[in-house]
Amino acid sequence: MVRKASMSPVGSDDAVLLVLGSLPGEASLAAQRYYAHPRNQFWRLLGDAIGEPLATLDYEERLARLAARRIALWDVVSEATRSGSLDGAIRGATANPLADYVETHGDLRAVAFNGQTAAKIGRRALIGSALTLIDLPSSSPAYTLSYAAKADRWSVLGPLAPSAKSGRMA
Repeated sequence: MVRKASMSPVGSDDAVLLVLGSLPGEASLAAQRYYAHPRNQFWRLLGDAIGEPLATLDYEERLARLAARRIALWDVVSEATRSGSLDGAIRGATANPLADYVETHGDLRAVAFNGQTAAKIGRRALIGSALTLIDLPSSSPAYTLSYAAKADRWSVLGPLAPSAKSGRMA
């Protein structure tokens, strides 16, 4: 198996909402872009939740929209051994320094975990945190919950993302 490393956080430097995945899949690592696999529903789910057409935009515009809405993306795993892209294949994971990130981002109010693996590792790293922690169904096509059911659960993120115009929480 190959040792794989996560990417740096992207989006807003003054984030109020941090969305954490587990470890980027093969397509994302190859492209060095979060959620690059065309079947991953992340951009559509997050876009629907915050009222932005993220899935229709190019990657750099997606990141600009996240920054405008004070949202950041990262992963809970810094590096791990994994064959393929499935979370179930992650072995020997080293966690990213999530507590340090929280400590240096004083405006942060909520952390959302994209999938069970992200939630399990992330919640352990943030024990005792005063932040709102939200477990979401995975945006991966391997997680077969219907899009409508996923979107319903992801909709809780909308009120947590400030309006791009006012800077106030929606």
